[in-house]
Amino acid sequence: MKKQKVGFIGAGKVGTALAARLSKGGYPVIAVASTGSPSAQKLADLVPGCQVFGSAQGVVGNAEHIFITTPDDFISKVASELTWHPGQNVVHCSGAASIDILEPAERSGARVGSFHPCQAFASVDQAIENLPGSTFAIEAQTPLLDILKDMASSIECDWIVLKPGNKALYHAAAVFVSNYSVALLKVATDLFQNFDVPTAQATKVLMPLIQGNLNNMRNIGLPNCLTGPIARGDVSTIQKHIYALQEKEPALLKLYAELGLKTVPIALAKGTIDETVSETLENLLKTATDVGKIKAV
Repeated sequence: MKKQKVGFIGAGKVGTALAARLSKGGYPVIAVASTGSPSAQKLADLVPGCQVFGSAQGVVGNAEHIFITTPDDFISKVASELTWHPGQNVVHCSGAASIDILEPAERSGARVGSFHPCQAFASVDQAIENLPGSTFAIEAQTPLLDILKDMASSIECDWIVLKPGNKALYHAAAVFVSNYSVALLKVATDLFQNFDVPTAQATKVLMPLIQGNLNNMRNIGLPNCLTGPIARGDVSTIQKHIYALQEKEPALLKLYAELGLKTVPIALAKGTIDETVSETLENLLKTATDVGKIKAV
């Protein structure tokens, strides 16, 4: 079946990576427009046969399937300012927004959808490299839904289908494991400053641990991938952590305790602690922010 001509409005990391991969996957990516013309030209340079247009309307007039890959706050504005044609596909790549922000295009007879890659894109080159093997969260109705599924498969990606109202929670879940894992790395490397190990060296120390955890998550899965003192029911070690944080970094006690409380049920599900140990750990963590109740061990 002949594949539709694809155009991009916006040429940031996500748009450029998606355009490059779709082109390699057999989709004719023929048009791009962006307020940052150097980025549009870079996208075109990566995609044979892709033309840079001076306006977004030029992309709409030449492509049948248009991705709006601008920053999220501009998607609705773009959709409302352009003239769409019945039968066109108009798709955004926002993680948190639903397809309702494309309502102006839908009113004009276009089919609308959302196509979000669950992946971290720190640079264009890294984005292109990381995309295969990722999963796209899709929100659309057939026949566009089937087209987006095929697009995901063509670039060696999986897909899940979301219903209206799912996007914000889906994106919050992604933020927990993506952005907040970076924040936790920052917390950990800051603790290393207490014994004069600089951030770069602390990161090097911790990276094999992070990679080992990722391997365990991938190969063993929840809950069995959990390791560490809570998984072992090692109450005295948790007491030592709490006392050390209390003395050196009291502002981190609440974070440590709340994460610990989320970890205890995983250890219980793994079967490496029983209800008695679980209750002991929970009581200890719940009182972790009360200096008077935690004693040195």
